Amino acid sequence: MADKKLTEHLANLSKLSFTDEELSRVTDEMTDIIALMDMVQEIDRNQNTFTLPAVDYDSLRTDNADKSFDTQEIIRNAKTKTNNAFTVPKVV
Repeated sequence: MADKKLTEHLANLSKLSFTDEELSRVTDEMTDIIALMDMVQEIDRNQNTFTLPAVDYDSLRTDNADKSFDTQEIIRNAKTKTNNAFTVPKVV
């Protein structure tokens, strides 16, 4: 498990500085994280796992082409426009 010496070493490598109170809290949090990772390592990875497909294609809506908006109607309220397109300030 993590101790203050390890936490100080990692903080030094990371160029972080902690007060004594913060160091104690970070050490406790690191100990909890390590304990959690130990629990994850105990999971039997040889079991068949149930996975879902990334996309459920059966539930997607059909793709229907509809009437589009009129370009002039879209840019009607634009503050500035050029060639039927919005004109915005250059941002660098």
